[in-house]
Amino acid sequence: MAITTVRTPAEFEAELQRYLYERSEEGRAVRVGEKETSEQAAIVERYTDLFTRRQLDALREAEDAADGDEAERLYRLRKTCEAGIASAELVERDDELENAILAARVTFKGEEMPLRTAQAKLAVLPAYADREELGRIHNDESATFNEQRLELLRAWEQLDAELSGQPDPIARNEEEKGISLRELEQVLIVAADESADAFGVLRERWFDRLLGPEREERPTSAHTAYMRRLSPFDDVYTKDRAVDVCLETIAGIGFDLEATPNIRLDLDDRPQKSPRACVIASDPPQVVHLITRAQGGLHDYQALMHEAGHALHYAGVDPRLPYTFRRLSRDHALTEIYSYIFEAITNEPGWHAHHFGDDAAANAEAGRFLESLLFRRYVAKLRFELQFWTRFHDDGGTPDGYGDLQTEYTGIRYDPRNFLSDMDSGFYSADYLRAWIRSAQLRRYLTNEIGEDWWRDTRTGDLLRDLFAEGTKPSSEEIAARLGFQPYDTAPLVSELQLV
Repeated sequence: MAITTVRTPAEFEAELQRYLYERSEEGRAVRVGEKETSEQAAIVERYTDLFTRRQLDALREAEDAADGDEAERLYRLRKTCEAGIASAELVERDDELENAILAARVTFKGEEMPLRTAQAKLAVLPAYADREELGRIHNDESATFNEQRLELLRAWEQLDAELSGQPDPIARNEEEKGISLRELEQVLIVAADESADAFGVLRERWFDRLLGPEREERPTSAHTAYMRRLSPFDDVYTKDRAVDVCLETIAGIGFDLEATPNIRLDLDDRPQKSPRACVIASDPPQVVHLITRAQGGLHDYQALMHEAGHALHYAGVDPRLPYTFRRLSRDHALTEIYSYIFEAITNEPGWHAHHFGDDAAANAEAGRFLESLLFRRYVAKLRFELQFWTRFHDDGGTPDGYGDLQTEYTGIRYDPRNFLSDMDSGFYSADYLRAWIRSAQLRRYLTNEIGEDWWRDTRTGDLLRDLFAEGTKPSSEEIAARLGFQPYDTAPLVSELQLV
């Protein structure tokens, strides 16, 4: 009879570091199109003795006996162990779904292409009618995976409830994040309402400019990626200048991205590469991947700046911190602050004027429109997810409310069948929205301390560098206190959203 290994917390942490590195590198290879199939299951198999219920009990016992920072470190290790046990049981089904989506093909105007290529192509098709057609084709094919997605989601939820001992998914996530999701929702509803009139003006102006006279009053989400890249201004925000402009911008606040050896840039365009930019921190601060798939337009610049904030955060972590405080966090709300503050530079009129000419400065308004659009979209996502999980144990997961909320908040029609493919795990929508609040507070702080030109002053980099060194240890709400704000003070955010 095999004897299950039970490690000390230090031993568990060291082995966990190796495990997460391997899984991150595998996920990166699939995401960027270097591999056609995912082999996460094989990695999990090699670490079967890392995530066991006996190990979970040992970590919980150690946590109960600790206090302060050590208790927090052990809490994060315990939650990671819970997730690892669930992953070990479900990784084969995860791989099966991922590989099926990778293998899926659609045909558009006689051309067969991977489903992910079709998704990326929506951002660059110039004709409104073509985007409508390809969007419908993409949604039809993506929806064929919904039953598999939902079955997997139910299995994850059942395991999460069992391992955590908390059957309510909302209460479970509130405990992990250390916040009230309902309170956050109410604060955001008010902020969205207060800025609704300004958004309405911007929406009509930029829907007309970006989609043209043939657009419907409420266009479908097939046009969202096209709008986000400001496609009509391709000749201004050219694909070939994105890297140089962003590197110069980042240098303006005191960071040399190219000279940071532990940040590995992947900017190539490959057919199976996901069009969604990301950072994969395989082993911070030593191995951090920054991944984008440029297609032209302002969104290339925004995406690279956004991910640079993540990458510099993880690469700037103090290597003397325990691995847990370099890699693990309760949620993603902290690191999203830094991605947002970098991306916010692309909304500055002076940035547009400096890099693209005085006429381009007016396009900073387009950036504000897109920011407001995304904010409202995520408020709708959070509201839907709270409704979804409130009724989940009664109805097993339905799309009720998804499309209506998105249309109400954005003026864009979303296919209700996308309710699963559009749902990130762990209420990530709440983390993004907390980061929106916090980054606006940080911009207000930088403006007061440094001036209106904070976005091209190296003192900004000095302040951020000190924050980066703390790794993932502090919470988003702790950062608010340091900046002199209450966690849910949305005044700076609403002030920015009301600009027309």
